[in-house]
Amino acid sequence: MEDTLSYEEEIGATIAGMTDDGDRIAQIQAAWRRERPDLDVFPQGVIGRLHRVALELTERLTAVYAEHGLSEGEFDVLAALRRAGSPYERAAGELADHTLVTTGGLTKRVDRLEARGLVERRVEASDARRRLIRLTHEGKRVIDRAFTAHMANEHRLIDDLGAEHAAALEPLLTRWLKVLDDD
Repeated sequence: MEDTLSYEEEIGATIAGMTDDGDRIAQIQAAWRRERPDLDVFPQGVIGRLHRVALELTERLTAVYAEHGLSEGEFDVLAALRRAGSPYERAAGELADHTLVTTGGLTKRVDRLEARGLVERRVEASDARRRLIRLTHEGKRVIDRAFTAHMANEHRLIDDLGAEHAAALEPLLTRWLKVLDDD
């Protein structure tokens, strides 16, 4: 009978070989394995690395937004309005849903964008209580330029990973997000 390693053992062996290359997560896992051999720290390798990847990606993404004078939240609001299609407006509650922030958090973002002339608020004609947020011409120009740069940046980041790895990663992340959303 052949000696075979489990998936976790294979990954552990691969990670163990990475510690010399400065893989901080592997070093942390090795320390926990030494200090708490009674615990399986395998998940820490996956989640810790995803967390580090998220932080690194956020840093690289927000740098591009900043080149266009936008914060991450401002980019998010402008992008949600641009995706709405002409006339590039959404009701405040709908905009909050599309940006995954509370209406209170959205208000602050819209205030800043309005002060810069990138969006405008208006009352909906059929319901005076309903407020709409709309991209201005300048706001559309800014988000179009910023989004073009954003997509070039994302392509560069994915290209660094390699097409095969990126293609394999997308369905795994999609499935994991669905599992987490169903909780």
